[in-house]
Amino acid sequence: MMELKDTLRGRDFISIHDFTVDEIAYFLEVGAQLKKMQKSGIAHPYLAGKTLGMIFQKASTRTRVAFEVGMYQLGGHALFLSPRDIQLGRGETIKDTALVLSRMLDGIMIRTFDHDEVLELAHWASIPVINGLTDLLHPTQVIGDMMTIMEHKGKLQGLKLAFIGDGNNVAHELLFGGAKTGMDVVIASPAGFEPDKKVMELAQADARETGARLWVVEDPAEAVEGADAVYTDVWASMGQEGVAEDKEKNFLKYQLNSSLLALAKKDAVVLHCLPAKRGKEITDEVMDGPQSVVFDESENRLHAHKAIMALVM
Repeated sequence: MMELKDTLRGRDFISIHDFTVDEIAYFLEVGAQLKKMQKSGIAHPYLAGKTLGMIFQKASTRTRVAFEVGMYQLGGHALFLSPRDIQLGRGETIKDTALVLSRMLDGIMIRTFDHDEVLELAHWASIPVINGLTDLLHPTQVIGDMMTIMEHKGKLQGLKLAFIGDGNNVAHELLFGGAKTGMDVVIASPAGFEPDKKVMELAQADARETGARLWVVEDPAEAVEGADAVYTDVWASMGQEGVAEDKEKNFLKYQLNSSLLALAKKDAVVLHCLPAKRGKEITDEVMDGPQSVVFDESENRLHAHKAIMALVM
């Protein structure tokens, strides 16, 4: 087995922003190595005897499967904890939950709505807390995304990624990911749906170290022009189902279809964090087309999550 550096052991994984340029590069390197080992049938029980508690306040396919299978492949065990299963769903405080789970587990993954809940859990827990998604950020997704772009492009530094759609948790974390790796990121969103200003300020500060350019435009065609990677996501995130129809009216010009994709580089790759509303933000033609790496990206969630767990737990 490869030797893992201990420099990240015990750290929380709440945002890509919290790590150095070298640390993010190391997460990506370990993810690639673990993928190679798994494909070659080489056992890698780095977390033998360890247990991860997974708190899910939001539904999940990829996050749950990736963490659960990932723990199994790393020689550990994962516990699925829904609000119906634990007292957090019946009013127990986050503080008390964190203190109890810290006595029994080796790590906690939480997927929830309010980002402050993750920060509070991490504050009180004495074991690593991994952010599996909040309404503000989705860091585990973007480690997998960057792994995927690296596989297909051989680098991240100097590439241009265009994100088309809502300035949401994925867009926010892509800004941090680009800033830490030297990849230019442009977000195309309708007026009123741009990324959070504070996130953009933090990402811009991060980008000074790598020279990455980060900016926001309204015109999707302008964003996609000359892009090496084109990324989209659902227009209404989980919890916004009630306003999905209203939001859709603002996003009709933001569909990733073959005519928009044609403005990118000929060898541009297409990404989507899934689940996709086919025929809305992305067409079947693009999602199932030769430039799509959507399912490579989905698979890489497994390897990215394993890297995160192996390094912090």
